Amino acid sequence: MQQSRRTFFKTAGAAVASATLLGCGRTTPAMSAESPLTLGMASYTFREFKLAECIQMTKRLDLTKIAFKSFHLALDATDAEIREVRQKVTDAGLDLYGGGVIYMQNEEQVQQAFHYAQTAGMRVIIGVPRHDLLDLVETKVKETDIILAIHNHGPGDEVYPTPESAFVKIKDRDSRMGLCIDIGHTQRMNLDPATEFLKFKERVLDIHVKDVSHSSAEGQTVEIGRGVIDIPRFLRTLFENNYGGVVSLEYEKDSKDPLPGAAESIGYVRGALAML
Repeated sequence: MQQSRRTFFKTAGAAVASATLLGCGRTTPAMSAESPLTLGMASYTFREFKLAECIQMTKRLDLTKIAFKSFHLALDATDAEIREVRQKVTDAGLDLYGGGVIYMQNEEQVQQAFHYAQTAGMRVIIGVPRHDLLDLVETKVKETDIILAIHNHGPGDEVYPTPESAFVKIKDRDSRMGLCIDIGHTQRMNLDPATEFLKFKERVLDIHVKDVSHSSAEGQTVEIGRGVIDIPRFLRTLFENNYGGVVSLEYEKDSKDPLPGAAESIGYVRGALAML
């Protein structure tokens, strides 16, 4: 990618962030049916904030799809509590499409995860099930028609460090079992996210989009456009291959004040999408 293009998108992202945080109302086009890809929010971005603030900040970014981490809807919440939270999300005009990342270390946690998702009306679990639990997970997928998208966590992850490490475990299973490719952790394994998507595209069911500072274990989250990932190329690859899932921002930097960086990141992504 030429440096001039990178500079353009970085500047565009910063401009969108500034306008959004000044409270100027809708500053970017919503990701509607006319948009090449569907953007969403992984609520881990707002892990230091309560539910109401998480919802408010997601709306300020003009996003309508959200996947909840347990900070915003506890895994052990009662059915009544789950339904109450779902109603708040719906009333705010958001679609609680998924939950995660949800870890499954035993059979009880598998049962809990699928009951939680089903009660909340989630269509996708972004999960990390232990290998020996995949038979049970497949049974629950078939029972509930809830998608399982296995999330890779990069260097140091002994279960699913790469997209391939998840793919080999589910490739012969129900097609509703697939991958949530985290492109930041993929890049930290020194793997190209676009290439990894192409390898496993038939089973990529969700995506966590972010940028990182280095293509190694030392890589840290940075604002999208400021790191080493070729985001425009990645998004074009998704578009050209008819990816139909959600592309959710998971902005791990600045946990106590994530909105400026999240806004810049979403602005960069929208700028790149506008160029497709």
